[in-house]
Amino acid sequence: MRTNRLLLACTTLIGGLSLATVGALPAFAAPEKKAEATESASKPASPETVIATVDGQKITVGDMQDAMSQLPPAVMSVPREKIVPLVLGQLISQKAIEVAAQKAKIENDPEVKAAMKQASEAALMNAYIKQQVAPKITEASMKAYYDTHYGNKKPEEEVHARHILVDSEARAKELIAQLDKGADFGKLAADNSSDTATAKNNGGDLGWFKRGDMIAEFSKAAFATKPNTYTKTPIHTVYGWHVIQVLGTRTAPVPKYEEVQGQIRQEMLKEEIGKVVHAAEKSVKIVRYDENGKPLPDAPAKAK
Repeated sequence: MRTNRLLLACTTLIGGLSLATVGALPAFAAPEKKAEATESASKPASPETVIATVDGQKITVGDMQDAMSQLPPAVMSVPREKIVPLVLGQLISQKAIEVAAQKAKIENDPEVKAAMKQASEAALMNAYIKQQVAPKITEASMKAYYDTHYGNKKPEEEVHARHILVDSEARAKELIAQLDKGADFGKLAADNSSDTATAKNNGGDLGWFKRGDMIAEFSKAAFATKPNTYTKTPIHTVYGWHVIQVLGTRTAPVPKYEEVQGQIRQEMLKEEIGKVVHAAEKSVKIVRYDENGKPLPDAPAKAK
């Protein structure tokens, strides 16, 4: 039972991923030699320093540092003397299982071979993409991206609206007639709208959106409707028939760089990874085959 609790605690500790970094670990001196421990703790331990062995296989300070670097930031507030033994215990357990698997020659199992091959290929692919992409995602390049895609844009108009979605024009007209008599829009949406994402809990509320955020017919009607009024005729889209109520309008300011920095990073990563994939495909010969193993002709070139 004690072992199970320890493993659970260790797994919980090192299960999260973060960019937290940890300096060199202090030397693992015996508790009674306080003077030596203090002196050695002031000197960074070499990553090659062995802190445990399992059947002769080494666990080093570098291994410990790698594990510690993956701890969630919240865990780093826990006293170090409590974290280190737990993480070391987990590394020992993992190494023990690895040794047991090697003795059992589990790597010869076809399924294990396939899994190891896939893991190896994934690691190689990810390392290549990281090597090609990481140097391009810099603070300077992200700010340049911001200037091009955000900073030079004019503030955009936004609308705050809610809607009721039904499957026929006649039903939409009935709901508009009820609104004309003073019915509550939110209650009608909750009781009648087929948009389950907004109907029950939000009374059809869609929040704030820009023109390009919605399909053309819906946006055109919403932006043409004055605040605190609703469409007097049903609006038809591919989803059905809508009754739209506009709750407010505003001009959204251009976001500051700090507000969209994370989003810019993701957008640039997606762009750059796409370029790497495209370049890799262009640099190799690709042959496609039909279900009978017969090579398929190359796709015809697009007309200029």
